[in-house]
Amino acid sequence: MIWAYLVHIGFNMWREENGPVRAEFTNASPILRFDKEMWDEILVFMKESGLNTVVMDLGEGIKYESHPEIAAEGAWSISQLKSEIKKMKEMGITPIPKLNFFASHDEWLGDYSRCVSSQLYYQVCSDLIKEVCQVFENPPLFHLGMDEERDSYGQYWGYSVTRHGDFWWKDLYFFFDVLEKCGVRPWIWSDYAWNRPNEFRAKMPKHVMLSNWYYGEFYDIRELEGTVSFYDKLDKWGYEQIPCGMNINILRTVKYCMDRVSKESLKGFLQTSWKPTILRRRYQHLGCIDLLRQAKEGYYGNDEMFDNWVPFQRPSGYDKDYVSLPDVDF
Repeated sequence: MIWAYLVHIGFNMWREENGPVRAEFTNASPILRFDKEMWDEILVFMKESGLNTVVMDLGEGIKYESHPEIAAEGAWSISQLKSEIKKMKEMGITPIPKLNFFASHDEWLGDYSRCVSSQLYYQVCSDLIKEVCQVFENPPLFHLGMDEERDSYGQYWGYSVTRHGDFWWKDLYFFFDVLEKCGVRPWIWSDYAWNRPNEFRAKMPKHVMLSNWYYGEFYDIRELEGTVSFYDKLDKWGYEQIPCGMNINILRTVKYCMDRVSKESLKGFLQTSWKPTILRRRYQHLGCIDLLRQAKEGYYGNDEMFDNWVPFQRPSGYDKDYVSLPDVDF
């Protein structure tokens, strides 16, 4: 079973640096927002918590040898990335690369994000996927993102692109083909199926690892019959999946799926906080990791964890580092 936590090296996933809608951390930055001290602590705490997989959202956080122009100031070199991969493996943690090619989560691509579905775009994306596969020494999975490609998101950008129908599938199959030639299995978010279930079922290859995601409280009947039901549907349709939760929601996610999803379909769980890897967000990172630890204990027989979970205790001296910002979403 995969017990994974999503960690961002780069965080330029959402809006342009000077886009029409601004919020802390959601707008791109030419300077990498990343604290190595926080990264190191996350790895140690994950090992102590019995978790075995890190999904590394690389983005602009790496100075790729094929396209160094993408990198933010302060990005890791390829040699540094290789060193961190080696360290994780020695700790018993499997590193999984992630590059999100969804057209509204690809600000990390810089100017190339304005070239979606062009020959230049295909070449750059192919170069990056191949280089990352080589650096990670052909990992068992490669997360391509591909979530939330919706017209409604255009209001947050000065420039926006949305692929529809065959255009979306054409690009997705292109990414799959590059990974297949590298001998690496693709992993994507599955929310495209929410509004197009029949199309998704007919066109999504069975070898793709899928992650339905839901971050609510599992009590709204509309959500239970909608988004949540796709954990059951992916199982029924014969796909392997790694359900994804966020924060305390991971406890209910694990409980729901262990009760309703077959062992043949269920390959693990992915916990997220959607916070940059910085010391200012230390409490959220460690808290989310600890919640996944408790969910894992519940999965393996300690049912009390689902109803009597223990809040993560914020270490003394760190209160001043965590600042609540009610007017921002990250």
